[in-house]
Amino acid sequence: MAHQYPSSYSLLSRLITTPCFFIFLLFPLSSISSFHVIFTSASAPTITISKVEQDQEALALLTWKVSLDNQTQVLLSSWFGRNSCHHWFGVACHKSGSVSDLNLQSCGLKGTLQNLNFSSLPNLLTLNLSNNSLHGTIPTNIGNISKLITILDLGSNHFTGVIPEQYGFLTSLSFLSLASNNFRGSILPFIGNLKNLTILHLHENELSGSIPQEIGLLRSLNDLRLSFNSLSGLIPPSIGNLRNLTTLYLGANKLSGSIPQEIGLLKSLNELDLGINSLIGPIPPSIGNLRNLTTLYLHTNKLSGSIPQEIGLLRSLNDLELSFNSLTGPIPPSIGNLRNLTTLYLQTNKLSGSISQEIGLLRSLNDLELSDNSLTGPIPHSIGNLRNLTTLYLHTNKLSGSIPQEIGLLRSLNDLDLSFNNLNGSIPASIGNLSSLTSLGLNHNKLSGALPLEMNNITHLEFLQLYENNFIGQLPDEICLGRALVNFTAFGNHFTGPIPKSLKNCTSLFRVRLERNQLTRDIAESFGVYPNLNYLDLSSNNFYGELSEKWGQCHKLTHLNISNNDISGAIPPQLRRATQLQRLDLSSNHLTGKIPKELGMLPLLFELLLTNNDLAGSIPLKLGKLADVQTLNLALNNLSGQIPKQIGNLLKLSSFNLSGNRFVDSIPDEIGKMHRLGSLDLSQNMLTGEIPPLLGELRYLETLNLSHNQLSGTIPHTFDDLISLTSADISYNQLEGPLPNIKAFAPFEAFRNNKGLCGNNVTHLKPCSQKKATNFSVLIILLLIVSTLLFLFAFIFGIYFLVQKLRKKTTKSTLEVADVKDLFTILGHDGKLLYEHIIQGTDNFSSKQCIGTGGYGTVYKAEVPNGRVVAVKKLHYSSDQDGGDMADLKAFKSEIHALTQIRHRNIVKLYGFSSFAENSFLIYEFMEKGSLRNILSNEEEAAEKLDWIVRLNIVKGVAKALSYMHHDCSPPVIH
Repeated sequence: MAHQYPSSYSLLSRLITTPCFFIFLLFPLSSISSFHVIFTSASAPTITISKVEQDQEALALLTWKVSLDNQTQVLLSSWFGRNSCHHWFGVACHKSGSVSDLNLQSCGLKGTLQNLNFSSLPNLLTLNLSNNSLHGTIPTNIGNISKLITILDLGSNHFTGVIPEQYGFLTSLSFLSLASNNFRGSILPFIGNLKNLTILHLHENELSGSIPQEIGLLRSLNDLRLSFNSLSGLIPPSIGNLRNLTTLYLGANKLSGSIPQEIGLLKSLNELDLGINSLIGPIPPSIGNLRNLTTLYLHTNKLSGSIPQEIGLLRSLNDLELSFNSLTGPIPPSIGNLRNLTTLYLQTNKLSGSISQEIGLLRSLNDLELSDNSLTGPIPHSIGNLRNLTTLYLHTNKLSGSIPQEIGLLRSLNDLDLSFNNLNGSIPASIGNLSSLTSLGLNHNKLSGALPLEMNNITHLEFLQLYENNFIGQLPDEICLGRALVNFTAFGNHFTGPIPKSLKNCTSLFRVRLERNQLTRDIAESFGVYPNLNYLDLSSNNFYGELSEKWGQCHKLTHLNISNNDISGAIPPQLRRATQLQRLDLSSNHLTGKIPKELGMLPLLFELLLTNNDLAGSIPLKLGKLADVQTLNLALNNLSGQIPKQIGNLLKLSSFNLSGNRFVDSIPDEIGKMHRLGSLDLSQNMLTGEIPPLLGELRYLETLNLSHNQLSGTIPHTFDDLISLTSADISYNQLEGPLPNIKAFAPFEAFRNNKGLCGNNVTHLKPCSQKKATNFSVLIILLLIVSTLLFLFAFIFGIYFLVQKLRKKTTKSTLEVADVKDLFTILGHDGKLLYEHIIQGTDNFSSKQCIGTGGYGTVYKAEVPNGRVVAVKKLHYSSDQDGGDMADLKAFKSEIHALTQIRHRNIVKLYGFSSFAENSFLIYEFMEKGSLRNILSNEEEAAEKLDWIVRLNIVKGVAKALSYMHHDCSPPVIH
């Protein structure tokens, strides 16, 4: 709904001199004859002027000219000399030779008015500088301009600041326009001094404050325009004094309060615009007095109550807009009296009742909009009388019954929207008469039956919306015969058969939604290439065949959904060319082959759904490049291999589902880095190993399903902090240990069929052995532990000094103990004797007993007297005498410290060590099968002893050992 207001300067150009471009045409005549631009009127006063005063006028204009920009000065090149009445462009003079009119309207002037000496133009009657690029503030000396001036037009420039009160001195003004500038501040009461004003244009500024009561003093006003400002407060009742008003525009402000009854006194009004404000209360019945009204805009307010019957008295009305209010009650039958009405907007109110038959009397109507109300009953048959209608909006009501046959009489219709009602029955065949239709909305009704064949006659459609009805049969073949169709939505019906033939080459298509029907045909043959297509949904139909690579040529496509069909074959890698694709849903089909790595090249993709197909192979690593993806669902396929660590790069992922596949190995820790994850489903796979503790750091996780795998170990204690988790399922695994103490794990179905889970106060689980102590008990236990540790420290400290004294007296070092139980069992209790046994077992570290060399030492095989074979790592001595010994000793101590803290099945055990300066060594568990490096370097031996299963187990063992050292040791051990 757009409103066009006549500009002030276009009106003024009919009242005064010729416009700028016309003066340009006449100006060359000055070379032929003495050409003078003179404006006089029969009532103009007799003016006498001296030569000095004439020179002052010329000087004032020349001084202003020099202050303007260069281009403007070129335009005013005719301004020279001392006689401003001699061929000066835009200047008219009295017979006496004094300047009477300055008209530079629409001449592209750039500059300010600061250097224009208004007091030097004492006889000026007209000043028109409208529609230029003048800027700055209005100088206050404008009040010194001629007291005779009647027309002042500065509209459509870039003036700023407030409106100076000196305007109040210009009491002879009949025309004042400051419209379409950037004036701010309020309208001052001085406006009441301008008693001769007939036209006042202040619209399209930034004026604020209230409309002054003094506006009512301008009893000569014909045209008052204050619209498109920020005026607030009430409409002053004094406005009722302006009995000569024909135009009143107060729209697009912030006016409040009710419409004053005094508005009914303005019986000369032709146009009244109070729209786009915050007016409240009812429409006053006195509005019926305005019998000359042709335009009434009260739209976009907060008006309430019913539409008064008196509205029917406004028989001259052409345009009535009461939309976007809170009007209630029925549409009054008296509205049928408005036989000249071309526009009737009553939409977005709370109107009720039926549409009266009298609506059919408005035979001049072009635009009828009654949408977004609560109208009931049928569409009246009299609607067929409105033969000039181009727009009919009845959508979003409670209309019932069938669409009348008479709708086909509206042959001028361009837009017809009957959507969101309770209409039933079939579409009348007469709709085929509406050959000018460009938009047809019938969606969200209870319409049924087949579409009439006559719809093929509507060949200029751009928007066709049939969705959410009960239509059957086939779609019209010629629906896009005119190649104009942009938006076609027919989802949620029972359409059968093929896609319309005309749709294949309908390159104008932008949005197509045909989901939830029973459409069928080979999908590759039914669709072409659509350069403008943005959205396509064909889901839940019976399409078959293979996906065409042509979809990649739809370069503007953002949404592609072909789920729940019978599509087979592979996903075409050419889809990567649809670089604007944001949502791709191919789920619930029969797609085979691998997931194309090219899908990882779709930079804007945020949703990828491939669930419930027959896809195989591993997840392409390039999917880890989908930086914006939020939903990734690959469930219910035949995917296998490991879950790639690159998945951890999908930091925006909120929903991740890999369930119902054949993924193996452990859950990658990197999943715990996807901190926006709200749903994670890895169920029904063959995953092994432990649950990564990092999963417990997913603070937004709401649903977690790890069921039906082969996960083992304990549930990480970090899961106790998953307060957002509402649903969890870890059933059918090999998990043991305590169950997290959160509600999501409370149901029996969440943890059933595991190895050895326990939980205190949990039904169906045995209590955990470690009972919760009271605060007092905990304190006692802590005191006992601290006391014991202090005693042990003192005892060990004493033993240490005793051993140091004994070490000075002996030539051999004692053997220190790392693992007391193992050492005593294997090697006995005498440290000196054990040292000698190691020396003997290695033949004094003979090269014959050497089984390997490392960066810090050489490893020897030794057999001790009890028959146990151990590995002895002798520390190398550094050749650097300045610090090598210290470095070796530091490395030696670091290894001892680390290994005494480590207990893992994939890391060799430390039995003991010797710190004697000559022979410092470590004693390890002996690994019987020798060096892995040596075996792998011999191809025949490697092939014989290490098949791929063994190698995989070795790699897994090394990985678990490294993971243990990096993540589960405190502090971590970096190997």
